[in-house]
Amino acid sequence: MVRRTKEEALATRHKLLDAAEHLFQAQGVSRTSLQDIARRAGATRGAVYWHFKDKADLFNAMMERVTLPLEQSFQDQLGHEDREGQEGHSDPLERIRSGVGEALLRIASDPQTRRVFEVATHKVEYVGELQAVRLRHLKSRSDFLGRVERGFQAAARQHAMELPVPAAAAAQGLHAIIDGLIQNWLLESADFDLVSLGQDVVEVYMRGLGFPGAGKDGATLS
Repeated sequence: MVRRTKEEALATRHKLLDAAEHLFQAQGVSRTSLQDIARRAGATRGAVYWHFKDKADLFNAMMERVTLPLEQSFQDQLGHEDREGQEGHSDPLERIRSGVGEALLRIASDPQTRRVFEVATHKVEYVGELQAVRLRHLKSRSDFLGRVERGFQAAARQHAMELPVPAAAAAQGLHAIIDGLIQNWLLESADFDLVSLGQDVVEVYMRGLGFPGAGKDGATLS
């Protein structure tokens, strides 16, 4: 009986998050109440507060269902830079390319990921109770920048070169490119292929930093 109750509670939680995704996308976060979410999920307002402290907590949980797998994938690609002495065993440039490519493909091909990124990009205001959402966004960005910065530093050492700008600035530039591509693609996905154009632009950016280009198989050319 206890196990079934836990399973039912988890099912209710997922229904609430599913309802929030669709309502936030349709009418924006600020115009969606917790009562709206409960009603769409076929639950009570009390059930919402059982699972989530407030709207920001619910919003962050909705984001984490999608972003945590993406962040984990990117961490798996770039995590070697966090382990001293292992950076020479693989290509840090290829790990950056692969991590970015996988993220763009997930956004372009998975409806739930696209929906959540659209909400986070175009349907939320970081005011009032949603300040906690802003903090979660900033932490995610900071983690991404840190990993890319370390990846660029490792790549520069591996290729015995000096970057034209500090690695931290190079990471900021890459983030701005990716973020801008995603935001514009979400506005009108028919305008360009997110994955193809994204990979091309990232490649051009890396070459602009002085790194060698990727071969046809994706491996970095020496």
